[in-house]
Amino acid sequence: MRLTLVVFDDVQALDVAGPLDVFAEANLLLPKKDHYVVTLVGERPGSVRCSSGLEFRVHCAYPDFHAESDLLLVAGGPRLPEYRPAPAFLNWLNQRAQGASRFGAVCNGVFLLAHAGLLAGREITTHWDHAERLSKQFPDSTVRPDKIFVRDGNLFTCGGVTAGIDLCLSLVAEDWGHELAVKVAKRLIVYIRRDGGQSQYSPYLAVGPDENSLVARVLKYVTDHISDTLTIEDIADAVGVSRRTFSRAFAKHAHVTPSVFVEQLRIDFARKLLEETDVPLKTVAFRCGFHTATQMRMIFSRQLSTTPKLYRERHRANDAAPALG
Repeated sequence: MRLTLVVFDDVQALDVAGPLDVFAEANLLLPKKDHYVVTLVGERPGSVRCSSGLEFRVHCAYPDFHAESDLLLVAGGPRLPEYRPAPAFLNWLNQRAQGASRFGAVCNGVFLLAHAGLLAGREITTHWDHAERLSKQFPDSTVRPDKIFVRDGNLFTCGGVTAGIDLCLSLVAEDWGHELAVKVAKRLIVYIRRDGGQSQYSPYLAVGPDENSLVARVLKYVTDHISDTLTIEDIADAVGVSRRTFSRAFAKHAHVTPSVFVEQLRIDFARKLLEETDVPLKTVAFRCGFHTATQMRMIFSRQLSTTPKLYRERHRANDAAPALG
């Protein structure tokens, strides 16, 4: 199985190491004739320095690499959203990707595929922090920001950093079956497929260091009244902002609407109760401001692609190890 991994200076180390380790572990379980053979391709042969300072050895410069690939993957890195690749590289990438049986990107490596003209009319994802920019910059693609990974035909894209492991486990399962992928996941001590999507980050991340900012004031008010039924008017009045300007001003600073922010905060509180207590699901729903356990289940399913019950089973704080398989 011939794999090509495209790298560059300041590449994200885990975007490279994660896929490499998945395929290396698979090789330990496969006959030698079926091994994944990975070639790292970059601007030049020799070493490439990652954003973390780690270095990888590049096997071949892209102008000299013309082999066909069973899978071609482009790694991501911090500078890619602003990076403008050379036309010669984009032409090479377009030809090699179209000649590959499968191709894709880890994290924001998808920007390089987009610049190479490979994503028009395709469904894709990337790191949640870059999804909006990707969608605006390449409106001819459909960006699914909350997916861990997305398959569209022979195209594979995934979310941020460690999502490359999820993606490559799915490729191993496609190549050699679910059982082998489970064995690889167990060796790496990761989930064979994670519950939920990239929305599994706390709304606290939207709050900056200024405790008097609009977002911080909203956070404090909603936290203090998490079990209440809250309207936009209630929150606007509480933080001293007119209803007319509140939604616009809040979305500008938090990058989400107030209703989405409140929903994420309720989910965050529910997670904590599910992870740390045995209280009934109806009680969790009431304490977190959901009208019913059914509503909480529907929102969990929409936002996290799992249910409160399954979330509790997977994430209980007293679990000795993550459930695998």
